Amino acid sequence: VMSILLHGDAAFAGQGVVYETFHLSDLPSYTTNGTIHVVVNNQIGFTTDPRMARSSPYPTDVARVVNAPIFHVNADDPEAVMYVCSVAAEWRNTFNKDVVVDLVCYRRRGHNEMDEPMFTQPLMYKQIHKQVPVLKKYADKLIADGTVTLQEFEEEIAKYDRICEEAYTRSKDKKILHIKHWLDSPWPGFFTADGEPKSMSCPPTGISEELLTHIGNVASSVPVQDFKIHSGLSRILKARAEMTQNRLVDWALAEYMAFGSVLKEGIHVRLSGQDVERGTF
Repeated sequence: VMSILLHGDAAFAGQGVVYETFHLSDLPSYTTNGTIHVVVNNQIGFTTDPRMARSSPYPTDVARVVNAPIFHVNADDPEAVMYVCSVAAEWRNTFNKDVVVDLVCYRRRGHNEMDEPMFTQPLMYKQIHKQVPVLKKYADKLIADGTVTLQEFEEEIAKYDRICEEAYTRSKDKKILHIKHWLDSPWPGFFTADGEPKSMSCPPTGISEELLTHIGNVASSVPVQDFKIHSGLSRILKARAEMTQNRLVDWALAEYMAFGSVLKEGIHVRLSGQDVERGTF
C-alpha cells in the first residue's frame, strides 16, 4: 500500500491542513511511512494569481518544513513526469519519508462551466489558447519517432471516447444508487445481505458499583512500593481516593472508570492527542 495525496497548487499553499499533515507525517504512532504528494500546479487558484495568494516562490515550499524532496516537472513532458514519479516512489520505498511532485501545468478552460478566465487573466489565457495540448504534442512526437502510427493513435482515441460514451449512456438507465458499492471493505457482519445495516441496538453497558470502586482505588494508588511521588500528584491521588470513598466523581475520574472498565474486559485502549500523557482532561 502506498499513500498518495493529490493537491491543487492554491490549496497546497493555502490550506492549513496541509501543513498540519506534514507535521504528523513522521510522528511515531501516526506515520504512513511516507506519502507521495502530487500537486497539480495550474498556476491559478480559481481566479487568483499566485502573487496575490502566497508569499513563497513555489506553492510547494510548505513541504520544506519536513525537508521533503520536491520535484518540479514540466507536465507537458509526459516522459519527464513518469521519470519523476518513479524516482518519488523509489524515494518513498527506500526512506519511508514524504516526497512531493509539482506538476507545472496550466488550466485550459475556466474554473467551472460558468467561469470565463479571459475576464480576470486575459494575457495568460491568450498564451494558453496558443499552447498545443499535451496529448497532441506527445502524439506528434511519437508519430515522428515512428513509435506509433497516426492510425494507431486515432484508434486509441476512438476507443477511449467509446468507453466514455458507453458509460454515459449506461448512467442514464441507473435508477438506484448503491452506496455499499462505494465502500472499500464494509465491516463483515455490519450489513445484511441486501446491504442494509443490521440492528443497531447496543447491549447494556452498565457496570457494578463494586467494579467502579475497584477502578477508583487503582486509579488513586501508586503501583510501586516505596516510590517517591511528586507532592502535587499525591494531592491529586488523595483527592481521587476520597471521591471514590464518598461515591463522587469528577470528569477525570469518570474517564478513568470508563477506560478502566473497558480494560477489565481485555480490550486494548490507546489514547492519542493533546495532553493525554498527563491525563489533563
